Amino acid sequence: MTVTEERPVETPAREVGKARRRKEDARLITGRTQWTDNLVLPGMLHLAIVRSPVAHAKIGNVDLEAARSAPGVIAVFSGRDFAEEQGSIPCAWPVTPDMVNPGHPSLAVEEVNHVGEAVAVIVARSKAAAQDAVELVDVDYDRLPVVLDMEKALAEQGADLCHDHLSSNESFRFVFESGAAGTGQDTDQAFADAEVVVSRRFVQQRLIPAFMEPRATVVQPQGDNYTMWSSTQIPHILRLMLAMVTGTPEHKIRVIAPDVGGGFGGKLQITPEEIITLLVAKRLGKPVKWTETRSESLMSAHHGRDQIQYIDIASDREGNVKGLKVHILSDMGAYLRLVSPGVPILGAFMYPAIYKFPSYRFDCQGVFTNKTPTDAYRGAGRPEATFAIERIMDELALELGMDPLELRRKNWIKAEEFPFTTIAGLEYDSGDYEQATREALELIGYDELREEQRRRRESNDPVQLGIGFSTFTEMCGLAPSRVLGSLSYGAGGWEQASIRMLPTGKVEVVTGSSAHGQGHETAWSQLVADELGVPFEDIEVLHGDTSVSPRGLDTYGSRSLVVGGAAVVNAAQKVVAKARKVAAHLLEANEDDLEFSDGKFAVRGTPGTALSIQEIALATFAAHNFPEGVEPSIDADATFDPVNFSFPHGTHICAMEVDTETGLVKIRKYACVDDVGKIVNPLIVEGQVHGGLAQGIAQALYEEAVYDADGNLTTGTFVDYLVPSAADLPHFDTGNTVHEAPGNPIGAKGVGEAGCIASTPAVVNAALDAVRHLGVSDILMPLTPERVWRAIHEGGDGGGRATAGTNAYGGAQTETTAGVSTPESSLGGDR
Repeated sequence: MTVTEERPVETPAREVGKARRRKEDARLITGRTQWTDNLVLPGMLHLAIVRSPVAHAKIGNVDLEAARSAPGVIAVFSGRDFAEEQGSIPCAWPVTPDMVNPGHPSLAVEEVNHVGEAVAVIVARSKAAAQDAVELVDVDYDRLPVVLDMEKALAEQGADLCHDHLSSNESFRFVFESGAAGTGQDTDQAFADAEVVVSRRFVQQRLIPAFMEPRATVVQPQGDNYTMWSSTQIPHILRLMLAMVTGTPEHKIRVIAPDVGGGFGGKLQITPEEIITLLVAKRLGKPVKWTETRSESLMSAHHGRDQIQYIDIASDREGNVKGLKVHILSDMGAYLRLVSPGVPILGAFMYPAIYKFPSYRFDCQGVFTNKTPTDAYRGAGRPEATFAIERIMDELALELGMDPLELRRKNWIKAEEFPFTTIAGLEYDSGDYEQATREALELIGYDELREEQRRRRESNDPVQLGIGFSTFTEMCGLAPSRVLGSLSYGAGGWEQASIRMLPTGKVEVVTGSSAHGQGHETAWSQLVADELGVPFEDIEVLHGDTSVSPRGLDTYGSRSLVVGGAAVVNAAQKVVAKARKVAAHLLEANEDDLEFSDGKFAVRGTPGTALSIQEIALATFAAHNFPEGVEPSIDADATFDPVNFSFPHGTHICAMEVDTETGLVKIRKYACVDDVGKIVNPLIVEGQVHGGLAQGIAQALYEEAVYDADGNLTTGTFVDYLVPSAADLPHFDTGNTVHEAPGNPIGAKGVGEAGCIASTPAVVNAALDAVRHLGVSDILMPLTPERVWRAIHEGGDGGGRATAGTNAYGGAQTETTAGVSTPESSLGGDR
């Protein structure tokens, strides 16, 4: 008897989960691609912007004649030349019905309100000629008082005004109260009944996105049609807003975002320069280009963060949290940009973090100052919230004499409690904080570090060791459209995708999300390869062009994979469903009898009968033998609108060395375990985590935008604004747990902002843990050697402001207390 061995059919390895090198890297890393500033059009003119050298002034006479006569200059325009057509830079997020928006002309007409504001534009035959002529524009400025300090700006009596046509410097006041919202108990009562209350004032310093590629815009008029190339994150939103602001019909505008060299939220914007470039192109009927200098970028592109946070936490003596009060002053700068007011409001829902607070109040005041406007910067409100809650949890642990990790464990949501509705009204989808923490502790070697810390303290080592935690979660996948609507946001949160099956078997994927370094072309190819069973190499991903991808809501808020990728998967599944009808006809079988696996349709139970989806694409193209009543196309579109946010989480642990003699801080070890749901490409996830960690650590240790008393940005170059290099950062030990998100077909949660959100409090908590026994209770970010040394040797927070004494409002500053604290506020109302 002969035994025939049946060899198993090899199943192609799945793409999802594979650490593929990114398709786009070869051209991006070598620069062999189309950046906006590379673009050269026949007859193209160049723009240079004349910017205000003063922070606040009325504009008098604007003398353009010398500039108009300069060699190579074609035209010069002031704000008054475009006053009737330039409209106002849009703000799409009126967070309260009575929010005050002062309006923001792209070219200032009557008044300037921050250094760097555009007041005129030079049009010349070359970039050099345009820049040379900037110095020839003579503007008379009648200076006005400069408003820089948020706390002084909100004083009830005699405060100078950022905008003299407004009655105050407050743009809005947004309040969420758990008792009133029906999500929890009354906050005042919870604090009145609490045994322990801890109050702190934290400062989120102003940051600059500092993207690699400066902003650039090119506009080409073709009759009454206009094509704009822009280094932007949001080509679809930009097209809509260009139409709304300038009155140009939307169908006459095409926006292209070619390869974009980074954004971090800094290119989530409708910029004055984009409006100016379009207006000049319309006026002259010529193609025009504007590219900023790095100094312009640091001075006039929007900034991030800049908050003062008053945090009160209540608990019993066993460490069970009872309530949280948050009062935020958020610096809008001089104007409201696209989503400026919404940034702190996004954070509003994340201050309770992973903890089971029974009561919560959030109170945010948006404040105008004569500084560059703020807007979204990587994390957008959620890093600020995470910093505050993770810092105050350490402060509460100190007051209670508890280990900071044990306090967290006592209060965080348990794995078996998911899905969990928080005091802020969000439904957290999935996770296990204990598992992530356990793995992070193992990664960093926690017990050995604590033992080393003990030895150093006992020996009075001048270099002390501290360990800091950040056990965090964030809301990603922005966002369910109905939720954004309830928050008065001006758009939805859906995303669009199309899949085109070409006759040769190749596939084009069109996505509405617009990449600027995230790896969409690679990840989307992996998703589609698995859904359609076609080779990874046979898939092309198209994006960033409103004529190629006419519908989309672009890229920000860790939504690309969670929302945009979900739309791609849904479109691929529609392709399979349409192809099934054709396959059934060609195979002379019932649709229900077909199996689809590894890119092939086969009749169940009938070996040898199979058609690949590529063969079906060719048969569809020919349409010689096609089912009756079926259109000859298996292409498909899909729009995905999530039913909920997704909620990545993780535990980040930093071990920090602090030299008490010099103030120098050094990260000894950094370990993090993140749960970002299903991982499509581990290599991309690792890169996103590393990039986020670099930016979060940079906030803690290096970066700060500083203004002098006259409103001049004193950190307007990379000589003064310190962006760390790879040599300034430690090795990162990273890991992942996986709890899939139930709200999208991929199970992904989002990873783009995780490292940036989690790392800042971990680093600061670690530095403080190293020197608390020396009497240090706070150090202002960034933790420069001078600030650290001053905090150790002179007290206070190292920034020249003592933590004791008076609070921001002139009332009693509440230090850590046993009992209930009731700080007074000169602003009125309860904190």
